[in-house]
Amino acid sequence: MKLFLRDHLSFIILYIITFITLPIVIHRLDGFENHYGYFIFLSIILLAILLFVRYVRRKKFYMHIEKESIDIDEFLIHQPNAPIEKAYADQLRSILSSLLSKDEEHKDFLQEQQLMISQAVHQMKTPLSVIQLLIQSNQSNEPRLFLEWQKVKKECNMLNFALNQLLMYSRSTKILVDLKIEPITLKDIVQEVVNDLKDYFIENEIYPKITIEENITIYSDRKWLKVVVYQLLNNAVKYGKRESIVLVNYENGQLFIRNKGETIPTSEINRVFDLFYTGSKGRTIGEATGIGLYLVKKVLNTLNHSFDLYSANNETIFTIDFSGNTETAIK
Repeated sequence: MKLFLRDHLSFIILYIITFITLPIVIHRLDGFENHYGYFIFLSIILLAILLFVRYVRRKKFYMHIEKESIDIDEFLIHQPNAPIEKAYADQLRSILSSLLSKDEEHKDFLQEQQLMISQAVHQMKTPLSVIQLLIQSNQSNEPRLFLEWQKVKKECNMLNFALNQLLMYSRSTKILVDLKIEPITLKDIVQEVVNDLKDYFIENEIYPKITIEENITIYSDRKWLKVVVYQLLNNAVKYGKRESIVLVNYENGQLFIRNKGETIPTSEINRVFDLFYTGSKGRTIGEATGIGLYLVKKVLNTLNHSFDLYSANNETIFTIDFSGNTETAIK
């Protein structure tokens, strides 16, 4: 109520002035009937003066409101004139202070969460490495149980992939901090990933075919680009048709990863990049997590590499465009 009265103080003063002065003026002019036009003119002048004064005092406030795009700092009125402006500025400072405090708390929480995930993953990886060594040892010592140990090895590989994916996801919030752009031989990256997934290819009876020239060099972040290629080739095998070929080739500044098999429904093409979205395949394939392609999209957007996903006629093609990078080079 106090703010309302303070904000409309000028109207109250005008009303009092009008109430006091107009009877005096009318009395001196010998009646209202013969000077009606003068009364209207005087009222308009007083109203115009009031509106002008209010506009001058609230000009900054109106300019703030009328801006289409504005930074947070620009919301503040640093030298408020009118009472409503002062109240607005004080309230906004309080809100911004609260938001900044919550933002700091959220950053601390994310940092703590990332640390906990990282520690948990590393603690799980140690016994997992021991299990993998035991598998290798027992496969050679107990040939009769070779197939059984292969099943255990498969589960270990799946667990290792899930742990790596979780670790990369937790670190993806700070990609820019970890970024290192350097010249990379594209074929080396792809070949490294294929070697890492060798057992997975063999197990699913799918065969990689790389047609990338040795002298193709791109500029990107080696570690994060390898994460992308690993995820894409892993998906190509996971959803590929048995006894088929995963073709990886480079042409006109673009890297293509093709696989034959079940395609992605058209209605899901754009949604497969959403976090935790598994789509129709997630209901039939228990390994789907909805993290992989989200991570791919996030990394490629950060690296400024455009990409495209096509899936139809029992073929899925993922394309990464390196031609948009002006530093892409061929030795």
